[in-house]
Amino acid sequence: MVAGILLLHPIYRIPKQPLRYHRSSTPIFPRLFIINASVSDSSQSEGYKGPKPSRNLVADWVSNNDSAARSLPIYVGGFSLFAVLFNRAVSGIAPVADAGSSQSRADLLALGLAVTNILAGLVWLSIRPKSISKVDPEGVECHWISPGLPDSDVSELEWFWESLSAVTCCRSLVIIYESSCICQIGMTAESSIIGEAETVDATKLIQGTLYRGIMNSRAQSYLANLSLYPGKSELPFLPPNTQAVILQPLGNKGIAIIGGDTIRGFSTADQAWISLIGDKLDATLTKSVTGKAMTT
Repeated sequence: MVAGILLLHPIYRIPKQPLRYHRSSTPIFPRLFIINASVSDSSQSEGYKGPKPSRNLVADWVSNNDSAARSLPIYVGGFSLFAVLFNRAVSGIAPVADAGSSQSRADLLALGLAVTNILAGLVWLSIRPKSISKVDPEGVECHWISPGLPDSDVSELEWFWESLSAVTCCRSLVIIYESSCICQIGMTAESSIIGEAETVDATKLIQGTLYRGIMNSRAQSYLANLSLYPGKSELPFLPPNTQAVILQPLGNKGIAIIGGDTIRGFSTADQAWISLIGDKLDATLTKSVTGKAMTT
């Protein structure tokens, strides 16, 4: 019945109207750019709003008050000791310790802890880390390069020295190549003649244990604290207060002796970098050095 009624009445369709595009006088994209610019300007003006690294206040206080932090166990132990003795005196307990009394056992334990704190504070005060600082090398300034070298090798040696002295703690440089000293730059020990540098005895150095050890291992040797090594006597041409030394082999023909002014002053990155530029220097010297003695 309903279907018949629907069939009798015509179905009116709404005519489709064509879409009309309205052109606006102002473009849309510039507005977006303006909004983005205003947002970025406001964000820059407000600054960074992300998480900020937290600070350890206890660590900062300890680093700024080293002496007070080391003495703190003494104060804590002394106060605890006084508190135990005061409590024993005013509590009416017999001054003689009774093993059967729980109070006496607790007091003995507290006394032991107090004395331990005092002893720990005394140890902290007696043991302090030694501060490491730079020293001024004792000696005279020297800048000698063998005159028998070509200009290219001289420039390479100059670059080698300037690079080391600029970015590391290097203050002395001696290069032995083909059984001869071809370079001595930086601070050196003063010879018996006042004002003159101590010359390098290449023959004596080659016969020493340091040189032979480097040539046998073909690996870099780092003497982080030169004063602790007996081989220091084989380097009399370095300033007497040289703190650290790097012995860098130059292939199988020589060695570079690099002296520093700070104990453990050459980092791991410095050692790796010195190995690389040592190989570069060896490649340059191999082309020109022929084995002749190059001394003045």
